[in-house]
Amino acid sequence: RQTCAVNITVAVDCMGGDHGPHVTVPAALGFRRAYPDVEIVLVGLRESIEAELARLGAASAPGLRVHHATEVVAMDESPVKALRFKKNSSMRVAVNLVKGGAAHACVSAGNTGALMAISRFVLKTLPGVDRPAIATVLPNMLGGYTYVLDLGANVDCTPEELRQFGVMGAMLVAAVEHKERPSVGLLNIGIEDIKGNDSVKQAAELLRASGLNFHGNVEGDDIYKGTVDVVVCDGFVGNAVLKASEGVAKMIVEFLRQEFSRNPIRKLSALVAMPVLKALRARMDPGNYNGASLLGLKGVVIKSHGSADQYAFGQALKRAVEEVRNDVVR
Repeated sequence: RQTCAVNITVAVDCMGGDHGPHVTVPAALGFRRAYPDVEIVLVGLRESIEAELARLGAASAPGLRVHHATEVVAMDESPVKALRFKKNSSMRVAVNLVKGGAAHACVSAGNTGALMAISRFVLKTLPGVDRPAIATVLPNMLGGYTYVLDLGANVDCTPEELRQFGVMGAMLVAAVEHKERPSVGLLNIGIEDIKGNDSVKQAAELLRASGLNFHGNVEGDDIYKGTVDVVVCDGFVGNAVLKASEGVAKMIVEFLRQEFSRNPIRKLSALVAMPVLKALRARMDPGNYNGASLLGLKGVVIKSHGSADQYAFGQALKRAVEEVRNDVVR
């Protein structure tokens, strides 16, 4: 259900991430060309952004404007320091634009902890939400996606917070994927009710009584089997799962490269199999699924991977627009 008929404006923290304007600016330009109904606000050091625009020959691109910010949050900076002492950082200014209604969403590849702290302070949480959570999609064997949260915002979670994550994840899928009753699973070390620590066991009881379409406990491989639409876990476990998944994907691609290059016959086989190998690599590329939602806030904020290239950052921008169009916050 498309509920947003007006043009969408996205505020981009151009200074965040490992590459800053060298990735965020061209990614924004490319996205703007693909989605001409979306306006982009490039937030950051004006001189750096305009230099990149000039390099790309796009100094006067329509639907694109620069919003100056005097400070930058470093990738290794303390979230507390970023929140208290950098009130004119590109990250803070971009989130402020969402708060003030000048933008519908904010996208940043910057410091995750700082982005969460700033977003929570500026935008506040929705009623009934104790803590925002980071949610993203991972591909599954059914050809669709599994939504997983939390991915690192909350290392220690109470059973009630895990229940709230289940509600938020289900509402995200209902809005974006248009599923009436998305299935929710609780990540555990086994599917049996007796498995897991006390917090997980109590969370399972709360989820069963929540009115959600609660499947029960699921294991790590269920994420990729597509057993449920939403997998709930605390941020410590979720972040470990995400990083391990990215590592396995890279390892498989590297193993294939090594095996196909061992001798001339295998190299010839690689040429024959090239279309399949390229398709496999594309499906396993984490950049395709870049863009994690900071759920539970009174506004749309998307966290891009810090090392994202232009394509991956464009995917994060796409995720932001999807959430705005489908009115995820409501």
